[in-house]
Amino acid sequence: MADKTVLITGATGNLGRAVAESFLKEGARLALVGSRKESLERAYGGLAAEHLGLAADLGDALAAAGAVAEAERVFGRIDAVCAIAGAFEMGGAVHEAPPELAERMMKANVATMVNVVRAAVPGMIARKSGKIVTIGSTAALKGTAGMGAYTASKSTVMRLTESMAAELRGSGINVNCVLPSTIDTPENRAGMPKADFSKWVKPVELAAVIAFLCSDGASAMHGALVPVVGLV
Repeated sequence: MADKTVLITGATGNLGRAVAESFLKEGARLALVGSRKESLERAYGGLAAEHLGLAADLGDALAAAGAVAEAERVFGRIDAVCAIAGAFEMGGAVHEAPPELAERMMKANVATMVNVVRAAVPGMIARKSGKIVTIGSTAALKGTAGMGAYTASKSTVMRLTESMAAELRGSGINVNCVLPSTIDTPENRAGMPKADFSKWVKPVELAAVIAFLCSDGASAMHGALVPVVGLV
């Protein structure tokens, strides 16, 4: 990944930081997108000047386009997009959940991804080269009680990934999706203190798969939904 530019959304989260670290080791230039400047500075304040921090509400199409345009202005191009920004909420039964829950899940998990790729893909098409990795979920392979809004949003990400892969494969662009199970994060440990953490997938393990999907080694992969589940 030396001399390549990778744009990472959700860069201040557990997975975003692990993905950034993976690409730093490979010599990539990073455009790191988070929701707030302060959180970007806390996570990446020591990074060298060749990398770029961008604060933007990716649920807003204009803000997402602005972040992508700034990354392209600074680096000249975006070679890979890791669309990691997202959120999870339980919601009770579908008939009881407030409509705002579905709206939040679709904005956090779908709109943030679509707004970024909408802005980044034209440049990739012009260069006939690009990698896009999205984040689905093994939980979204079927409907699950109490998780309707979340699984619907992640299922939408997976179907859009497949659609984009079919649309863009002739343009030299690879679009693939990783499907993690429970990720071993401090927040998940706090929320499920009795679980066996050793079986959960580690952020660094998931980051390694994402990095591979952005590499030349994955050039024959289009529309793959790749389970990354640890020992679950």
